[in-house]
Amino acid sequence: MEQRPTGAEERDRKVYRPLRRAGLEVIPDAVPDGTMPFVLGYGAEDMAGGFSHPYGTPQLVKRLKEDWYDFAVSKGLFDHRREFLVQLPQGTRTHRAALRNLHGDERTAPSLRTRVRLLERWDIMGRGAVSAFLGIHSGHPGFAMMALDSSVYVCATTGEVGANVFTVRHPARSENVLRHLEWMARRDDTYLDRELRERIAAWLASR
Repeated sequence: MEQRPTGAEERDRKVYRPLRRAGLEVIPDAVPDGTMPFVLGYGAEDMAGGFSHPYGTPQLVKRLKEDWYDFAVSKGLFDHRREFLVQLPQGTRTHRAALRNLHGDERTAPSLRTRVRLLERWDIMGRGAVSAFLGIHSGHPGFAMMALDSSVYVCATTGEVGANVFTVRHPARSENVLRHLEWMARRDDTYLDRELRERIAAWLASR
C-alpha cells in the first residue's frame, strides 16, 4: 500500500518548496513570541514611505526587485541573518487554492506568520509572485511581511494600474491598527474566521 504523505511533507511540497524556488528558506516553528497576528486599519499617518510602478514600466520585475530590496533594508525589515516574517496560508493550501479563497466565499483557516530567510539568489517579484504565495503573477506582487520584532510591516498590493509597496512603522503602537484589531476581536459573524479572532484577542490581552 502506498504510504500517504504526512501533513508536514505535504506542506513542504506545496508551500515550502515554491518558496525556496523564490529564494526564501522557511524556518519552521520559529516565530517569536508576542508577534502581532494581523495588521489592518492603518491610516495615512501610520505610513512610513513606499513606492509604486505602473505595469508598463520597462523591466518591471527587475525594478520591483531592486526597489523592494533597497526599501526593505532601509526600513529595517531584515535582521542580521536576513530573516523576517511573511504571511502564509495555514495548512497545505496551494497558491491557486489561496487565490480561489481570496475571491470567493469559501471559508478556510486564516493565514499565519512564518519565519523565512532571504537567500543569496531570490526572485520574490517574479517567480515568487507566480508560485510562492507572494502575488498573483510575475510583476503583480501581493504579500505581507514583518520584522522579527514586529517593528516594521511591509505590504505589497496589485492595483489597477500598477504594483504598490508601502510600510507601516511600529504597527503595535498605532491607535488606528489597535482600534481595528479590537473591533475584529469583538466581531462575531460568518465573514471573520473565529480562530483569527481568538488569536487577535489573545495578543491584545497579552500586551
